[in-house]
Amino acid sequence: MEAAEKEEISVEDEAVDKTIFRDCSEIAFYRRQKQQLSKNTTYQALLDSVTTEQDSTRFQIISEANKTPLLVEVYGIEKNIFRLKINEETPLKPRYEVPDVITSKLRTVRLVSCPGDAGSLILTDGKGDLKCHISANPFKVDLVSENEAVISINSLGQLYFEHLQIPHKQSRATKGNQESAPADTSQENQEDLGLWEEKFGKFVDVKANGPSSIGLDFSFHGFEHLYGIPQHAESHQLKNTRDGDAYRLYNLDVYGYQIHDKMGIYGSVPYLLAHKQGKTVAIFWLNASETLVEINTEPAVEYTLTQTGAAAAKQKVRCRTDVRWMSESGIIDVFLLTGPTPSDIFKQYSSLTGTQAMPPLFSLGYHQCRWNYEDEQDVKAVDAGFDEHGIPYDVMWLDIEHTEDKKYFTWDKKRFANPRRMQELLRSKKRKLVVISDPHIKVDPDYSVYAKAKEQGFFVKNPEGGDFEGVCWPGLSSYLDFTNPKVREWYSGLFAFPVYQGSTDILFIWNDMNEPSVFRGPELTMQKNAVHYGNWEHRELHNMYGFYQQMATAEGLIRRSKGQERPFVLSRSFFAGSQKYGAVWTGDNAAEWNYLKISIPMLLTLSVSGISFCGADVGGFIGNPETELLVRWYQAGAYQPFFRGHATMNTKRREPWLFGEEYTRLIREAIRERYTLLPYLYSLFYRVHMSSEPVMRPLWVEFPDDLETFSVDDEYMLGSALLVHPITEPQTTMADIFLPGSNEVWYDSKTFAQWKGGCTVKIPVTLDTIPVFQRGGSVVPIKTSVGKSTGWMTDSPYGLRLALSTQDSAEGELYLDDGHSFQYLHQDQFLHRRFSFCSGVLINRCADEKGHYPSKCIVEQILVLGLRKKPSSVTTRSSDGKVQPAAFTYHTKASALSLEKLSLSITDDWEVHIR
Repeated sequence: MEAAEKEEISVEDEAVDKTIFRDCSEIAFYRRQKQQLSKNTTYQALLDSVTTEQDSTRFQIISEANKTPLLVEVYGIEKNIFRLKINEETPLKPRYEVPDVITSKLRTVRLVSCPGDAGSLILTDGKGDLKCHISANPFKVDLVSENEAVISINSLGQLYFEHLQIPHKQSRATKGNQESAPADTSQENQEDLGLWEEKFGKFVDVKANGPSSIGLDFSFHGFEHLYGIPQHAESHQLKNTRDGDAYRLYNLDVYGYQIHDKMGIYGSVPYLLAHKQGKTVAIFWLNASETLVEINTEPAVEYTLTQTGAAAAKQKVRCRTDVRWMSESGIIDVFLLTGPTPSDIFKQYSSLTGTQAMPPLFSLGYHQCRWNYEDEQDVKAVDAGFDEHGIPYDVMWLDIEHTEDKKYFTWDKKRFANPRRMQELLRSKKRKLVVISDPHIKVDPDYSVYAKAKEQGFFVKNPEGGDFEGVCWPGLSSYLDFTNPKVREWYSGLFAFPVYQGSTDILFIWNDMNEPSVFRGPELTMQKNAVHYGNWEHRELHNMYGFYQQMATAEGLIRRSKGQERPFVLSRSFFAGSQKYGAVWTGDNAAEWNYLKISIPMLLTLSVSGISFCGADVGGFIGNPETELLVRWYQAGAYQPFFRGHATMNTKRREPWLFGEEYTRLIREAIRERYTLLPYLYSLFYRVHMSSEPVMRPLWVEFPDDLETFSVDDEYMLGSALLVHPITEPQTTMADIFLPGSNEVWYDSKTFAQWKGGCTVKIPVTLDTIPVFQRGGSVVPIKTSVGKSTGWMTDSPYGLRLALSTQDSAEGELYLDDGHSFQYLHQDQFLHRRFSFCSGVLINRCADEKGHYPSKCIVEQILVLGLRKKPSSVTTRSSDGKVQPAAFTYHTKASALSLEKLSLSITDDWEVHIR
């Protein structure tokens, strides 16, 4: 909606006008598929059509209702992944298959046939007991592990496939091919089912190819805990749906989105995980059109068989969760990930879509933003305020008002007359600038970006062949067609320093409104029959539009540095694979407690779906947070991957020092704790970049066999070492915190108090604390002093926080590089150190011999928690064998040993002996 309209919305009102957005009952392909289910259409596999190619097994399936065969292809992929594709064998024209998401590294394995029953085909990759069992009549696929079905496909017979038809005009003249349409094809019913036209409010969606939707059901045997399919403002564990209540994946600009709602918002990842004790599996539904997901769990039941003896025999039926995917168009292209552990699933998914990009270090610091900082003087004053109040920050952000008439890649000449001077001021503080660049381009022949894009035909087209035009911030706008590789290449070139006047190498980018947002369009987005590169309709690829803009932006920032520097790009819209290009956030939240609370499961869901670099606007974007809420949000944000304060233009200013000294102190402490933890956080990002382990993790990921963790989403693990329980209720004085793992020991990070795992503990809290616990058996590297920004901390000393396990051991790691370039990748310029403590000896050793990086840093502090008695001596041993005594303090009450004033080089091997 337009700015003026947005400002009229009160946070106290219902945040979302439901008349603007469709629910499932208003979506034609959903109605058609639900109607068809009642007819029990079954498909049969024609096993005499089986052919084996180098990389796949192929066969036909056919339904009684529709004699036109479909082609099924089954692929085996490395890392225990199966791929199933179903398409028309001879479509009238090619159907859309999602490009650019699956990595080029994808390697298939040859599937071999095994002997099976009559009427079935069994395929295996030949390595283990994992088999793909295909039943012919009715057509069904079972993924079998250890002789037990784990996932079944089409076991409920809900496969649905609408064949492309000849254009509507010819269809009426010749009565056309109505094979795939429902039986009742009266004109009235066709309109109701939206076969050729679909109406919503004043909008009419004309479908050139008629109905083209697809659907398929999956059954997870023994599973009742499902996660994934972001983005929704919902619990981390997916809920059962009912008719008209499916999870919707359709990227939309929803200002002040509703809490606990399954409507689609800014991004979509069609990826779902199922977890139970001993097993994790996942489904990746590769489709970028509008998608709906229904979920139904049948709980385990125990019943008595017919009594034949003195005692009745009992049989237990395992729980089962059925999931139905429905998409408006495209083909069925689904990947089955078989785990078996959460860690395996993360690796399997990243092998398909790529790992999280390694961020520049500054982007893990604190970001200060609002819509809008007024001018250069305002930026200068806010920057000085952080220094005056001793609060570190790394990045200043400018929203749309910094441009000339909302024309991106320009500057308002009155407000920002000398943008280079402003950036040099920030550079002198070792800080950065982020500016916004949206996909809509103001229709103005005198605006060079518009004129050049129009001249080269780089805008999305309307169905008549002209440029699509819609209203957004600048007024009438055209939208760059980022699906076109030439457009992406051209757009990437706009970030070159000679082209983007006033930009420097400390300027980075924020992509907003890229769902795309169209203020007067259907559901505030682009009409589905707009036309993209390759003559594809927008309906086919809607959910990928923002993905492509972020891709082009990231490539542009890399190109401007001649491939030397890592980009930072934040995008509001996203799709599977967006993690390769930068960060995302949860969009236009509100300054209310329930938005703080829901941000945790929203970020956890993003994290297990491959996108680790994620966050929520601290304080809430819409409205004015009460001071207690603002403090609690800073405390939560300090322990989440992306940490940015942001607010809309009609809110009161809320820089951290505007609420009185006591609240300034509390916010300062939260932000400084973030900077203290940066070595640990940066190491976690290296891990997700290399090994796909999420930075922010739901408890079930770290404790996969602990049933009590499966539905917890008010606390989380930051890496494997820290448990964080943000306070999300006002005036909280006591918090109930679940500490998982009956064999674990946990340490309060402030008081050092020890707690046994496997229980819920009550912790008194005041406004100056957030409950954070370090897991026994871990080592957390920290910085012992905090600078004005990350750039001031390059050579500052490290500390190590050791928390001993019940076996009196601990281990951890530190990753270190220059924090900004690709030299870690191309020249092995990095350090990866591993710390281990056992039998009273702490050892620092190299974790990766390939790496080398000349750091001046030393470890000057070591804290050991859980040491049961005071040592008689502590000595250090260097790599050349030199032994020196170390001064220490032992805190009997806390069972903590503190070593200060050490001088142990981080780059060298050394040992600390505690006797």
